[in-house]
Amino acid sequence: MHEGKIIKFYREKANLTQDQLGTGICSDTHISKIERGITDYSQEVLDLLCERLGISMDRELAKFGRIKQRLYDWHDAIVKQIKPEMEAIKEELEQEALLQISEYETLYLLLQAKYLLQQIEPDKALRIIKRIGKTAERLPPFESNLLKHIEGMYHLSQDNYQQAIETMKTIQEKEYNNPEYYHHMAIAYHTLMSEVMAYFCAEKARNFFKDINCFLRVIDAEMIMLIQVKDDVGHNFQEVITRFENLIQSCDMCNAPDRKAKVVHNLAFEYFRRKEYVKSGKLYKQSMELKLPRTRPYLLSLEGHIRSCYEGKLLEKDELERLTQEGLKSASAAKDKLFILLFTLLLHLIRGEEAQYYRYLSDEALPVFRKFGYAFLIERSEKQLFQYYADTGNTEAALLVARSLLRERTIG
Repeated sequence: MHEGKIIKFYREKANLTQDQLGTGICSDTHISKIERGITDYSQEVLDLLCERLGISMDRELAKFGRIKQRLYDWHDAIVKQIKPEMEAIKEELEQEALLQISEYETLYLLLQAKYLLQQIEPDKALRIIKRIGKTAERLPPFESNLLKHIEGMYHLSQDNYQQAIETMKTIQEKEYNNPEYYHHMAIAYHTLMSEVMAYFCAEKARNFFKDINCFLRVIDAEMIMLIQVKDDVGHNFQEVITRFENLIQSCDMCNAPDRKAKVVHNLAFEYFRRKEYVKSGKLYKQSMELKLPRTRPYLLSLEGHIRSCYEGKLLEKDELERLTQEGLKSASAAKDKLFILLFTLLLHLIRGEEAQYYRYLSDEALPVFRKFGYAFLIERSEKQLFQYYADTGNTEAALLVARSLLRERTIG
């Protein structure tokens, strides 16, 4: 079967008609049947066709058989996030002309989409998702579930956390055999402040990463688990801090500054929520220094650093405004709506523009937070608005916000 596909591929590559290829060997009708795999043929005929095409069938069949293994090797490298291996196999596959005539072309495209999402290129990934989605019902079980996983990852990249969860919940684990998707579900549940489900999914992911001996991804999962137990009565704060510090040490041992940046950022948040602004401000700055400037992760830590310095009165007003303008400029250049909102809010706060701050929070920021399900930002905003309305005598508005707060806590 593969022989016919290979003959056709190289015939077309050489710009030969079936008649030209078969001259002196066999008829064009016989060539057509060989290419379609619907006839028997002698080894002599095959050898003569290969000689005319300048190929070795044994070598081409060996390459054909190796494609599947290299695709799974690439998937393994993507899951483990081993960048050198990931890039090397990607380049190798891009040079493999036979991929386009193999039955593994769809798997290759799906892995391309997953790779692109990891490289923060969601628009390119979406084009592949849409292309394959047109024939999703005909996909083999593994590819079908891989598509769902990738769709979930795409929704995560677009901050559609509930949609990401709903998509990945349809994955059939026994058919897919890649529990990595639990890590992506854990991120979504964490953002929606569903601590129990976030912990459950992160633990499933951690166990999988341990099974495949991928310590870097174990760090990722354990960080999510640790964040969920921060308020657990069975864990005192010092124990939580010690576990964070152990994770930071593990990042250093593995030479993983990107992981370290995330762990340090989350440790900064733990200090911030306890109003230890000196420590949180320093840690947010340390996290920034480990990240690429003007990227979303950098802006996240910058926002935390500015807010820590504002709340703790650690910097002068002019410096706070300069840093905030820097963040707003980067967010605007990236057309990042979330961070445009956050830095605009900070500007109003720093300038002492109370009325403008709460108007912008109510009319512009909070609707977006609710649309995308930013649970922490929603809760923080509603608490601020309730206090403001109560202090300014706007009882009706305060009651509306209070009802929203109570409803969310009941649902949660």
